Amino acid sequence: MLDHTGAGASVFPVRGLLTPKRLAVFLACVVSLVGCCALAWWQWERFSSASGSFQNLGYVLQWPLFGLFPAFMVWRLRRLNAQHAAELAEGAGTDPAEPADPPAEARQRYVPVAHEDEDPDDEHAAYNRYLAELNARDRAG
Repeated sequence: MLDHTGAGASVFPVRGLLTPKRLAVFLACVVSLVGCCALAWWQWERFSSASGSFQNLGYVLQWPLFGLFPAFMVWRLRRLNAQHAAELAEGAGTDPAEPADPPAEARQRYVPVAHEDEDPDDEHAAYNRYLAELNARDRAG
């Protein structure tokens, strides 16, 4: 197709807009939405019947949300990826002498603290002996 300047131009200005991966993700989102809407309709029919309950009505409201969730996740991941790319592009113009990650000393690491000043409780020690005895029986038998 030709544009107004006479040069060749693609129908889709963004290269790779219709890739197999994107089509598969789109198809999965549509199938999810259609399937969940069918389940919502089924639950509505159950609610309308003589044996229907308000639990069925709750499912009528939930199923369409379940069907929209994959599309929401695709939107959210694309937005996060764009935000991350913008941060990387913005970070490319900063001073290279400045480290991107904080130094190892600045990162905190969880280290369990041993409380040696506490005397062991007699009841706790007896329970531990009992557990050790049960463990010994299980290994022997």
